[in-house]
Amino acid sequence: MECVICKNGTTKQGNTTVTLEKEGSVIVIKDVPAQICQNCGHYYLDEETTDRILKIAQDTIQKGVEVEVMHLKTAS
Repeated sequence: MECVICKNGTTKQGNTTVTLEKEGSVIVIKDVPAQICQNCGHYYLDEETTDRILKIAQDTIQKGVEVEVMHLKTAS
């Protein structure tokens, strides 16, 4: 797929790191499957992966964790 950000690159399947910050919590999730632009590095997540990451983030924030670093494969 053509990258909508740089408009010069195409995406390729790979893994990326997603960092989220909300309500004083910083959540870093590594090894997230994504389509990654080979030119600018912007990534695109599918709906299932996005839903899973948002659920992990919500659970982490509710626990009151300030900083969480995890791999998606081992995250609940």
